[in-house]
Amino acid sequence: MPKKNIEPKKNLLEEKVISIGRVTKVTKGGRHFRFSATVVVGNRKGLVGIGNGKANEVPEAIKKALQAANKNVTKVALANNRTIPHEATAKVGRAVVMIKPAKKGTGVIAGGAARAVLELAGVKDIVSKSLGSNTKINVAKATLEALKSQKSPAKVAALRGKNVEEL
Repeated sequence: MPKKNIEPKKNLLEEKVISIGRVTKVTKGGRHFRFSATVVVGNRKGLVGIGNGKANEVPEAIKKALQAANKNVTKVALANNRTIPHEATAKVGRAVVMIKPAKKGTGVIAGGAARAVLELAGVKDIVSKSLGSNTKINVAKATLEALKSQKSPAKVAALRGKNVEEL
């Protein structure tokens, strides 16, 4: 009896393509075109990941980027399941992203790649500012780094050897 390929139950991650670029390699025989894609995946409940993929065709590049993004999924700390615990800044390349918590009803104030990462991470109220370079890939990675640097009140209390009420 042949073995059936049973996939484990996935966390139903949503995906969003951030950028698709055409990369050209000039050779003696002419130009050789390939495509690069950057994809963000997340479940809108604190899990988010970013991946890049390159291939000769756009759909293949997106598929490779999705696989890479699913491998790089990380958990981010959310306060009240709607915002972040504290403000943070992260830098990747020359792209600098600053994120600040916002009160209920503010919404996601962010642009482009940062917005896609924040929405798929499950952040509902936040203020974000992209400084320096506006390269989509680096802005997305910097946003993810800023989210990863978040520490929940419970984590801070544990580091200080206190309980959450003392903070």
